[in-house]
Amino acid sequence: RSDERRISSAELVTALRERQKRNPDQPVVIAADKDVRYEAVLKVMDELQRANISRVGLLVRPGTP
Repeated sequence: RSDERRISSAELVTALRERQKRNPDQPVVIAADKDVRYEAVLKVMDELQRANISRVGLLVRPGTP
């Protein structure tokens, strides 16, 4: 996607805090590529939780039969 870019964990937390200040009910949805290690996703979720980012969930795409 053309809107994708790399950011640090600190930048992610700052951006999400700003968005949730404007809209506290806005959920955060994590959609990881199938090649991303599960531990990396858990690390991001842990960092968001420690930063008091609320309403974090995972996007799950059904597999093909």
